[in-house]
Amino acid sequence: MLSKKQLLLLSTLFFISGMSGLTYQVAWQRALYSAFGSDVDSVAVIVSAFMLGLGLGALGGGKIVDKYPNKALQFFCFSEFGIGLFGLISYPLILFIGDIFIVYNLAVVAIVNFLLVLVPTLLMGATLPILITYIARFWKNIGQTTGHLYAINTYGAAIGAALTGFILFNYFGLNIVTIFAALGNFMVAILAYLFFNKAKIEKS
Repeated sequence: MLSKKQLLLLSTLFFISGMSGLTYQVAWQRALYSAFGSDVDSVAVIVSAFMLGLGLGALGGGKIVDKYPNKALQFFCFSEFGIGLFGLISYPLILFIGDIFIVYNLAVVAIVNFLLVLVPTLLMGATLPILITYIARFWKNIGQTTGHLYAINTYGAAIGAALTGFILFNYFGLNIVTIFAALGNFMVAILAYLFFNKAKIEKS
């Protein structure tokens, strides 16, 4: 069974994951604004990609972890690391796509960036059912586990959005902000992996 300290650690990591996720959303919206010249269009692309990605990611992540429940935390680490890798290159990649495809029309730029942002949001969406499955192996109250993790992640997302919009943008450029978010994902992946190894040893 997970101790309270172990559950607190996982909750903290998922809080940081939520912070990084909304930091990306705000930063990518700003980046797309430079490509579209319209804040309405950039918001539409980012929000729709995030909602679709989170939904499909949760669905896919749930199916995968149901098939391999003993690999739950490894899948979580993989997802966080993948999000971080994309985050590192996301800003220059969005600008590059804007420069390449702008010769066509804004619809093409919107579609390409939508598909681009969809990739990391699929991984973001997968993290919740994956982590629920892991914790549920030790805590049998699924409803309480789900509510706890969803709330923690949402709190992190709210803090991340506010921190990015009101503080980080006042001191750092978009590229640096997305790198900060990526470092958050890497930290979550590394600490979760170390935690997994420790938990495995304790269990044996």
